[in-house]
Amino acid sequence: MKHAMLAGVLLLATCSLWAAEKSKGAKADLWTAQGEQAGTATLKEVKNGVKIALAVSGLPAGVHAFHIHAVGKCEAPDFKSAGGHFNPEGKKHGLKNPEGPHAGDMPNVTVGANGKGKATVVNTRVTLGEGANSLFHEGGTAIVVHEKADDDVTDPAGNAGNRIACGVVEKVQ
Repeated sequence: MKHAMLAGVLLLATCSLWAAEKSKGAKADLWTAQGEQAGTATLKEVKNGVKIALAVSGLPAGVHAFHIHAVGKCEAPDFKSAGGHFNPEGKKHGLKNPEGPHAGDMPNVTVGANGKGKATVVNTRVTLGEGANSLFHEGGTAIVVHEKADDDVTDPAGNAGNRIACGVVEKVQ
């Protein structure tokens, strides 16, 4: 009886730890080159990828590209420290490119006249877990917002222009 009870307690504890591990996510606080907060990206592992909820503010009105970049560094003034798009499979750029897309390619976000914008996407090419497509590979990753819209085909970056906001993807406990 004692052994059965102990086994049940261990099973319950293991299930609780597994559930806690599965519910972990990530976030990126985005900043402008002038050091002003520009928003947040919240990332959560879902059944078929990673759900990314982006909320930006204080950005120019219009349509802007946002991508996952290959290096977890956001050094002003140009954020080039974030490297190119996250592309562990060596594909061409663009959601509409027959030889693509990069794992870090995502749809554009529209920013209103009030400087605010929101987008929620599920990126099926990345994970918060292990493996080549993990956003937590050595060196990390970053979320970058560009000054213009992504044309979804032009390699390597969709003619999206300069990088105007950047945030390092960090685990949330």
